[in-house]
Amino acid sequence: MLSNNKNQLISMLSAALQGLAQDRGIGDVPQPRLERPKAVDHGDVACNIALQLSKAWKLNPRDLAQDLVERLQQQSGFGDLIASCEIAGPGFINFRLTKAAKTKVIAEILGAKSQFGVLPQGSGVVPSAMIEFVSANPTGPLHVGHGRQAALGDALANLLGTQGIAVHREFYYNDAGVQIANLALSVQARLQGLKPGDANWPEQAYNGEYIAEIATAFKASPEYREDLEAIRQFAVAYLRNEQDIDLKTFGVQFDCYYLESSLYTDGSVAQIVDDLQTIGKTYEAEGALWLKTTDDGDDKDRVMRKSDGSFTYFVPDVAYHTSKWKRGFEKVINVQGSDHHGTIARVRSGLQGVALKRGWDIPKSYPDYVLHKMVTVMRNGEEVKISKRAGSYVTVRDLVEWSGGVTPEMTSAERELALQRGRDAVRFFLISRKADTEFVFDIDLALQQNDENPVFYVQYAHARICSILAQWGGQAADLVAADLSLLDSKASDHLLRRLAEYPEVLADAAADLAPHALAFYLRDLAGDFHTFYNADRVLVDDQALKLARLALLSATRQVLENGLKLLGVSAPAKM
Repeated sequence: MLSNNKNQLISMLSAALQGLAQDRGIGDVPQPRLERPKAVDHGDVACNIALQLSKAWKLNPRDLAQDLVERLQQQSGFGDLIASCEIAGPGFINFRLTKAAKTKVIAEILGAKSQFGVLPQGSGVVPSAMIEFVSANPTGPLHVGHGRQAALGDALANLLGTQGIAVHREFYYNDAGVQIANLALSVQARLQGLKPGDANWPEQAYNGEYIAEIATAFKASPEYREDLEAIRQFAVAYLRNEQDIDLKTFGVQFDCYYLESSLYTDGSVAQIVDDLQTIGKTYEAEGALWLKTTDDGDDKDRVMRKSDGSFTYFVPDVAYHTSKWKRGFEKVINVQGSDHHGTIARVRSGLQGVALKRGWDIPKSYPDYVLHKMVTVMRNGEEVKISKRAGSYVTVRDLVEWSGGVTPEMTSAERELALQRGRDAVRFFLISRKADTEFVFDIDLALQQNDENPVFYVQYAHARICSILAQWGGQAADLVAADLSLLDSKASDHLLRRLAEYPEVLADAAADLAPHALAFYLRDLAGDFHTFYNADRVLVDDQALKLARLALLSATRQVLENGLKLLGVSAPAKM
């Protein structure tokens, strides 16, 4: 239901309730809420306020509903909005909108185009938000888990942007610590002619072929010298560039790349530790420095600084999130794997200590988290666990190329088209399930060009509408003036109703941090279109009816394009 229609009906219901309350000497009444009926045939929108108030008002709910309907029918403009209303069950009021109210969505879509359902910048519940996602260690190629983060984070950023929020995308590079040291040792071993399985191969080394690629590139570079620090710097830079290439292929861009190492060099980590010690949030035990995370609900206190003097990994995380707050981001969302669940309590606890020391009002729930579960990749009916290049996991690059059907003999143009298909499939698939559910990615399904492939199903709906509009060959201006009262079929009614839901879908998906809801909606919209297409011929001889149906299809095409773009998926005109 369009927001202006919804707001108008709520206003009318509120006025009717106030009138009834005054007649009975009752004080304030709650604002009525509207919901979709469980069955489409029950109406366009329903209200259960009579059920809510009947006990307090000491009235039969059906009688209260009847009084409410009679009051509503006396209001100016009610007949323009509501065609009929009926009392159902124990006291529900089901409303059916007028044709004019239902078809209003077409004019709104055709007028707003890409901005349909989008709120003006600065009108959001918060002025700005940061989304941190991917944040892969620069120790290897991006794996499918990073791909799920990239798809989720980018779509979520786009969704928040539709709600009037300025969104900042950030990638946090863990370029310090044990894993980076192991990377340098791995490349050094390759430079010495060793390979996985050799007697002197380091136990913690990375085994993928990419380590050999780094060693070869370093030996051929002007920076080459037999120095472990030089190897480390080159390897990190090499892998950062490789990850950037993968992200570009995946269609993801960031506003900022933040280095973990900078938190040590600028003194942030040391300052955080000092802050927490100053306020008595830490204590020494067993040669280590502990943070009193149990004060903030954790199941046990956590080590901050180990007995060897090194910091545990959550300490720079506290410093990093302190930086986020200091930079003015009061809304921060981290998209991470579910294996990060254990760090949430300790990071939030550390931040509460910093806030106490510095006089900051950081909410206890800061930052928000979207945690995703693992992705299993299936190909030819079997699970794929290993990529030769990565050594132990499937990379994002593998997934995109496999899903697009990329082959070595393709021309450059053919390869680009295949990569686009692969990117579309991977992004749509990885968004199409709730983040906290495990996902099985079926390469064979991604390659199918039929209705079983969800991204193909949605894209084909868009392409089919483009084909119909091209076959018509008329001007868009002719559709604006179409007589939409002619849209009187059941199939067109369902399609109109679905289009009107789009702004609310965006708002709810953004509020719930749930981009999968938009993927679900697009599949439903495509299904409603295909049903309409099969039921109502569009290019009929009746000129007025043809224009009305073309206007409906043009609006549907626009919403399909808008929604796909928010998910980072293309909307092809031909397939």
